[in-house]
Amino acid sequence: MTDPIQLTRLPSGLTVVTERMDRVETVSFGAYISAGTRNETAAENGVSHFLEHMAFKGTTSRSALRIAEEIENVGGHINAYTAREQTVFYVKLLKENLDLGIDIIGDILTHSTFDAAELERERGVILQEIGQANDTPDDVVFDHFQETAFPNQPMGRPILGTESLIQTMQRETLMSYMGTHYNPSNMIVAAAGNLEHAAVVAQVERHFADLPTTTAPAMDNALYTGGEFRQVKELDQAHIVLGFPSTGYHDPDYYAALLLSTLLGGGMSSRLFQEIREKRGLVYSVYSFNAPYEGGGVFGIYAGTGEKECAELIPVTLEELRKVQLGVTSDELVRARAQLKSSLLMSLESTGSRCEQIARQLQIFGRVIPTQETVDKIEAVTREDICRAAARIFAGAPTLAALGPIGHIPSLQSIKETLAA
Repeated sequence: MTDPIQLTRLPSGLTVVTERMDRVETVSFGAYISAGTRNETAAENGVSHFLEHMAFKGTTSRSALRIAEEIENVGGHINAYTAREQTVFYVKLLKENLDLGIDIIGDILTHSTFDAAELERERGVILQEIGQANDTPDDVVFDHFQETAFPNQPMGRPILGTESLIQTMQRETLMSYMGTHYNPSNMIVAAAGNLEHAAVVAQVERHFADLPTTTAPAMDNALYTGGEFRQVKELDQAHIVLGFPSTGYHDPDYYAALLLSTLLGGGMSSRLFQEIREKRGLVYSVYSFNAPYEGGGVFGIYAGTGEKECAELIPVTLEELRKVQLGVTSDELVRARAQLKSSLLMSLESTGSRCEQIARQLQIFGRVIPTQETVDKIEAVTREDICRAAARIFAGAPTLAALGPIGHIPSLQSIKETLAA
């Protein structure tokens, strides 16, 4: 039986990976560039995101309207996103329209014109997006958290950039950044769905032929520091993120940290949700996360609560961090494993998720990882592994970001002393 996953490296150095899914009628296709906020200099912060917007604003053969119409005329969907370590452009279409999707993604990545009028319009759109983010405290508190955890370095800067930098960013900056980072050695092209690998490769060879032959520079190191950010603001709720240095993709404790996050704050049965919301009624929203990156990671807890409730929320949270280092029950481990495995296996039913998964695995690990291998690693994590990972993570320097009516939040020094006790 032919392996549904096939990989081809073109003479240009561009990697094409596909997964055939016979029982669907659609195909997802994307270009995954290993460049994001972490690749930007201080003077060009926000260029990755600006470039993501501008790629849809016209090429030498298509206007912005024509790009949208061609995709939507066949009922397809096209979009993009920017993250700290990557930028992604993707389409989802009926299987018979895949050639069109490859053509358009290739066109916007190789023949975008960055028209001056379109650039000015999109500059205004991004400034509105920054303004909207600044008006959304449960979003902006994460930017403050990131900047505090990674001060004065690319990893700590906002993905959207700042208003002052976006207002003055020039067309040449976008073109230079694209020429430096959007090249075959720094890009994975992936597709998943009802497709033929050879046909995808042929179309990619044709429509991605004009990528530059440059080699992208390596990402800067990310040096976690920790510290605190506090901003008193007239809001109904205090928005709080408490975090610690955690595991990267290649760390032996990676899966233990994922299971720790799941059982600590990953659902309605999790410890934080049950203790803080269900038993004490202190919050509407509380959850934990483990965010890996190349060379490290961040483990964090978010909560939104009232001013008076802050005084109880933080000590209760710290107590849960202490208790999880001392023991995890068999039922908790079984439940956390089930949640992680179901999330993984459910994602395999989506062409978009599968397309992204095979591309990201190639970027991070240099190979597509069999699903059973991932399941086996999840199953191999023991209760002792989770406790050990918790002790390691919560012994790290904490980062606290707090926004709103925050007068009752304990000092960072007090938090450190409680964690060390």
